[in-house]
Amino acid sequence: LTVAAVAAQVGIPASCARGGLSPTDKLAAVEALRAEHGSTAMVGDGVNDAPALAAADIGVALQGGLDAAGEASKVVLMGDKLSQLVEAVDLGRATLAKIRTNLAWALMYNAVGIPLAAGVLLPGYGIVLNPSLAAGMMAMSSVAVVSNSLLLRAQFPSQRLQ
Repeated sequence: LTVAAVAAQVGIPASCARGGLSPTDKLAAVEALRAEHGSTAMVGDGVNDAPALAAADIGVALQGGLDAAGEASKVVLMGDKLSQLVEAVDLGRATLAKIRTNLAWALMYNAVGIPLAAGVLLPGYGIVLNPSLAAGMMAMSSVAVVSNSLLLRAQFPSQRLQ
């Protein structure tokens, strides 16, 4: 894949994507893009990429590159294919969406469960949640959150999620 193709797939405007630059130009491009657009990302695989990788908000190194690139990066892709960046971004977005979903379910569940366990319905209706049942419901809440998170494996079958 080309730089422009990967940028398009992850939602980066073509005007912000750069390729084929010298090490000095890479660092200057990262700094110029940050000044103009804010957050920056840099993908590289070698020693000549290390300064720009370190300067970027998100440095992404390919595994086949040298150790300097990996040390300067915040993310190391476990392969040499630029297309893995698209997969990593998609997985990251799906993971954040799953976290938000799990948080929403847990908040709603606790907003109902905690008052019931505290006996809010006892004075008016004589209903109280048995402590053993409340503990079981909390355990089931945890199982539901973990099960929902495991659905990422079905969404991304080609990756080995660990």
